[in-house]
Amino acid sequence: MFVSKRMTQNPVTIAPDDSIGAAISAMRKGKFRRLPVVEEGRLVSFITDRDLMRVAPSPATTLSKYEELSLLDKLKVKDIMSNKVISISDEATIEEAALLMEQNRIGALPVISSVGAVVGVITETDIFKAFIDVMGLAGGKTRLTIEVVDKVGVVFDLASIFKEAGLSIDSLVTCKQPDGKYEIVIRGNIPDTEDIKSKIEAQGYKVIHSARIG
Repeated sequence: MFVSKRMTQNPVTIAPDDSIGAAISAMRKGKFRRLPVVEEGRLVSFITDRDLMRVAPSPATTLSKYEELSLLDKLKVKDIMSNKVISISDEATIEEAALLMEQNRIGALPVISSVGAVVGVITETDIFKAFIDVMGLAGGKTRLTIEVVDKVGVVFDLASIFKEAGLSIDSLVTCKQPDGKYEIVIRGNIPDTEDIKSKIEAQGYKVIHSARIG
């Protein structure tokens, strides 16, 4: 699953010499919270609604509406933008984007093409939606969590059990636990949960959770 398939494409951008008022107007009009800052086709910064709110007049201000607009038009994007910008390639995976966001404690990334053009923005919401799709959460399927030790052939064994039972696996995810064991989460259309649980446990594996979700 790649960033290019999950990002918001062709994002609205703004230039360093544009006014803060123009940036606020663009965000309000598009109902988004971030703007890539582009100069001569090159990404130079990435501003957020928080950046803009720091310099916008307080709601308690005694300024008139005209004075507020005049002030915001005098301030430029370049006056508040950071020169440090973290971006990601459109050829990167969703996992890489999630890791980069987590490591830098940010909620979105501008997406750059192979020639350096800004082609999208990917946000934490996009990552959440991808996770929902990977886990098959929207399909109303049964979820089984199986505790296993790390050994060769575990996934083959489980897939064989499902095959012999005439069941398909919609998604399978493994997650290593602190004790060195693994939890394998399988989701699929399973009419008889108790039957497949007994078949799995007969092969020496432990089903620690089952539920129908979505």
